[in-house]
Amino acid sequence: MIILGIDPGYAITGYALIKFSNQQFKVLDYGLVRTKANSYFPERLLLIERSLEKLIKKYKPDVMAIEELFFSRNTTTAIGTAQARGVAVVTGARNNLPVFEYTPKQVKLAVTGYGNAEKIQVQEMVKVLLNLKKAPQPDDVADAIAVALCHAHSGNRSDALAVGGYQ
Repeated sequence: MIILGIDPGYAITGYALIKFSNQQFKVLDYGLVRTKANSYFPERLLLIERSLEKLIKKYKPDVMAIEELFFSRNTTTAIGTAQARGVAVVTGARNNLPVFEYTPKQVKLAVTGYGNAEKIQVQEMVKVLLNLKKAPQPDDVADAIAVALCHAHSGNRSDALAVGGYQ
């Protein structure tokens, strides 16, 4: 199964493509979609959509796993991030990918064994689990990889009913 992990954001969207087979992981690709701060907001969303579309066409993932949002203070940032997240979910759905959502706590628990782990702990465990030479940087990339790993450990099959009722 090829999993597309997404850490959504409108300035930076982290992505990871992980192949999970026979209880083994293989990293296919990971990186960032960066948008310019002074760009027209709809263009930023369009760049995210087009970038994810290219990744989906290139790697043909079986599922998308995306982190749910958690914000406690800045509602302006939360709204923009929610819009970017929506673009990612719709891009997955339009490409017939089941889309699974995981809370930050679920992701941390799956990767580190502790739901309140710090960012550095997640980065280090991603490094260990995937036998990488160094921890992925920045946090957005490590988080996208962690979301994909979380899905692999969740027991959700690619043919299972995904969030939102689409398959």
